[in-house]
Amino acid sequence: MVITRRRIMEYKIKPGDTLTSIAIKFFHDPKKSNLIAEENGIIDPNKINIDQVITIPNEDDKAQITSEPKAAVKLTKSQLKRFLTHASEDTVNRFCEPLNDMMERFGITTKLRVAHFLAQVAHESAEFSAVSENLNYSANALRTVFGNYFLTEQQAQDCARKPEVIANIVYSNRMGNGDQESGDGWRYRGRGLIQLTGNNNYQSFKKCVDVDVVTDPDLVAKDPSLAVASACWFWQTNNINRYADRDDLNKVTRLINGGTNGLHQRGVLLERAKAILD
Repeated sequence: MVITRRRIMEYKIKPGDTLTSIAIKFFHDPKKSNLIAEENGIIDPNKINIDQVITIPNEDDKAQITSEPKAAVKLTKSQLKRFLTHASEDTVNRFCEPLNDMMERFGITTKLRVAHFLAQVAHESAEFSAVSENLNYSANALRTVFGNYFLTEQQAQDCARKPEVIANIVYSNRMGNGDQESGDGWRYRGRGLIQLTGNNNYQSFKKCVDVDVVTDPDLVAKDPSLAVASACWFWQTNNINRYADRDDLNKVTRLINGGTNGLHQRGVLLERAKAILD
């Protein structure tokens, strides 16, 4: 079914929530779970995540539901090659099928959603070439990017060009990671097309895909399906489709990046994706 309605409320999923319990909470009717699933592009009702933000549809607009489902947009290898202008043939071949599979699974199914998703992941991963975080910073870069952690020039000099040391400093005691000595900062550094980072996120993603990426986090970088799925999981968890549907590049970028870094280039990639999909 396809639903077009005014969106009136957002809800963050809590431990123990199911789509049925959420439907009962808002509509007093468990059957309305299908409306919530369709509104948020949830293909598998059993695959919702704690802290995922969903939109609660307006019950009064249910007459706008149509009975015919709309097929998910599928990328061809030719289209992906035209979009990834700097990617190798091998990269295109490895990522095309996982993109189609995972975008459909996570509800990124319209041309506008696919275009925004491709623009963001291409920018974040340097056209799918950087699927593991590069922490090989110079002393200068450490003071610029991580100035809160490297307060003196000597601290920065001591840690420069030591990626594992840097990760364990800047990612310690947050995002579910232990202290510097635990090694969690390096273990759960950014991987995938949108840089899945931190123990908490790896734990949540593990539950979603039923693959033990906590014990072996490198799988997120090595397996194209998991590299794509981690980005789709982040996209769905933060309900970014709602801003892609509005063609709001600025808001989509803020949700991905935390700011507007690279906004112009993301816009160039978005227009390229739109042209190719159209």
